[in-house]
Amino acid sequence: MSKPPLGALQAFVLAAQQRNLSHAAQRLNLTVSALSHQIRALEQRLQRTLFVRGPRGVSLTEDGERLLDAVAGPLQAIERALQPPRQCREGVLALSTLPTIATGWLVPRLPRFVARHPELELHLHSGSGLVDFSKEPVDAALRFGPGAWPGLEAIHLFDEWVTPVASPAFLKRRPRRPGPAELARWPLLGDPGGRWRDWFAQFGGAEPRRYVANFDDSESLHRAALEGLGVALGRLTLVKPLLDAGRLVALMPQRLRAEWSHYLVYPPRSAQHAGVAAFRAWVLEEAAQHSAATAALAAGAAPARKRRR
Repeated sequence: MSKPPLGALQAFVLAAQQRNLSHAAQRLNLTVSALSHQIRALEQRLQRTLFVRGPRGVSLTEDGERLLDAVAGPLQAIERALQPPRQCREGVLALSTLPTIATGWLVPRLPRFVARHPELELHLHSGSGLVDFSKEPVDAALRFGPGAWPGLEAIHLFDEWVTPVASPAFLKRRPRRPGPAELARWPLLGDPGGRWRDWFAQFGGAEPRRYVANFDDSESLHRAALEGLGVALGRLTLVKPLLDAGRLVALMPQRLRAEWSHYLVYPPRSAQHAGVAAFRAWVLEEAAQHSAATAALAAGAAPARKRRR
């Protein structure tokens, strides 16, 4: 039996993902004619039609879909295996984190890390997407999630808690603070993830039929609360500095634990990196202090109920 046509399979996968032969050919540094020839040769070998050509590009046939499912993963694994290993730079620590965690939690604490490890050059990559350690020059990351990422070491840092918060100006317009059951009659701000449902299920009261406004990111939600738009279910990791400064006020002592927590994650290649080891030791200390500082605020709270999917 002849060897599998890996080059044609790679061309097929890229064309299938792009749904456009011109774009795929450009990525492969081929002409469209050469790419079409490879795909036709693959179709002849398999005696199956893989693509349907149309005026706006190409679409996969059922046979094409089955072939893509079968070969895309293994080809990507081969590509990763053939990549030269990225050399760790011991004097440099490249760290990835979400923008909200960077500005709300990590950056205010970084002077203590820099003072302890002046020999390290820190590169902070801030973005909303998950970093691909196999392709990007990043040594470790701070992540907010369930705690299981295949192929990565995940170190639990601290849990996340949420609680109703509002601005002092907003509260001046109301004679008294509400109880948990009364909160639904106040102007509430819808939060990403629908955690108000868990809040009312845990502490009593009925979820309102509508919210003053709905937000799909925590930063905008907290900003709306600062502007006096309504009551937000704030994440303590992000709003605690605002509470300490008096810019936001916690309405009641009840706190709800979020389903996800904060973790330090890194790939196996970073396990022996001196910078990662130094950062791990430091961030665990900071996480313990943060947990202790929020423990009193979270007294009496309970884990969030998982919503049915």
